[in-house]
Amino acid sequence: MQHIGTQTITTPRLTLRRFVVDDAAAMFRNWANDPSVTKFLTWPVHESEDMTRQLLTDWVGWYADPRWYQWAIVLREVGEPIGSISAVRLHDRTSSLDIGYCIGSRWWGQGITAEALRAVIGYFFEQVGMNAVCACHDTNNPNSGKVMRKSGMTYEGTRRQSDVNNQGICDASWYSILRNEYFAEKTSTCPLQSEKTVV
Repeated sequence: MQHIGTQTITTPRLTLRRFVVDDAAAMFRNWANDPSVTKFLTWPVHESEDMTRQLLTDWVGWYADPRWYQWAIVLREVGEPIGSISAVRLHDRTSSLDIGYCIGSRWWGQGITAEALRAVIGYFFEQVGMNAVCACHDTNNPNSGKVMRKSGMTYEGTRRQSDVNNQGICDASWYSILRNEYFAEKTSTCPLQSEKTVV
């Protein structure tokens, strides 16, 4: 495993790239100010574009760290970020990570988040050399579990009262995909969609 930081990834509909500070207006408008997006997340709805801009200023500075993985999800037909996807926790001893994501509610139900997640899973296995990619969701947010399943992840189980988000303490359903499973699926008759990484 070798950490290489956030590099650009392209898919049929998306460009996953580093955020820039000038994304503040789009981020605030498209998802950060929407309480329906942040309902099951751990950060509060943004009250102003200035709040978003300050966060992005911090994120942009952290891109110098090769262990920092934070992508803007850019829908190319829109031409600006509509969400984000990131590694929220790294576990170097097990070569694994936990991933998180969100997109604006206007784009829910279109397979966009699953497309981004599949691409990032491929990046972590093929480019970084991870052994496992994991994710969890509040059991009251089953649509997030659908995204994980569509991305090739396997349901592992639910840990009761093990997580916390803007709704309070919650049960968390965990999913994962292992490196050998990813490559076995990629070479099967129904491979995971191949994505392109631009360094």
